Amino acid sequence: MLELVLLATETGGGGTDNPLIKIAPGLMIWTLICFAITFFVLKKFAFGAIQKAIDQRRERIRQSLQEADNARDEARRLLEEHRALLGQARGQAEDILAEARRVGESQRERVRQETEEDRQRRLEETKRQIEAETQRALAEIRREVAELALIAAEKVTSRTLTPDDHRRLIDEAIGELDFSVLEREPVK
Repeated sequence: MLELVLLATETGGGGTDNPLIKIAPGLMIWTLICFAITFFVLKKFAFGAIQKAIDQRRERIRQSLQEADNARDEARRLLEEHRALLGQARGQAEDILAEARRVGESQRERVRQETEEDRQRRLEETKRQIEAETQRALAEIRREVAELALIAAEKVTSRTLTPDDHRRLIDEAIGELDFSVLEREPVK
């Protein structure tokens, strides 16, 4: 290549002696024949395979794009479904909590009410027991007072009383005693 540049500079660059720009019909024909044969061979064997590979690649790219679009649509659908399920789960959780609070409150109220009823029942039972004990104690006191009155009367009169006299003296002694204070006193 350097030789050609030197040759062109020696001739002054204006001559047609340059072999690169000289028209050679034989060389042109052989170049066209080689080009046609190469083109025919490439068209017959290479261009079809290359075009097929390009078409297959184009189809794979188109399918990949379609699959990516489908995957994106599916992802959006799943995301919306997930959000809806999450919202539903939150709503159900809130409902469950509200129901648990309501049940807990009702059980707490029921236990409080049962406790109050049990306390009232025990209080009433205790009052009845106290009243029964008070009545029993009063009866015992009356009996003791009657016996003491009888003993005192026997000593005073120095004689034994008949059962009717005995009963009459007991009734009189009991009638004279003031047990109304004990009976009116409230039981606490």
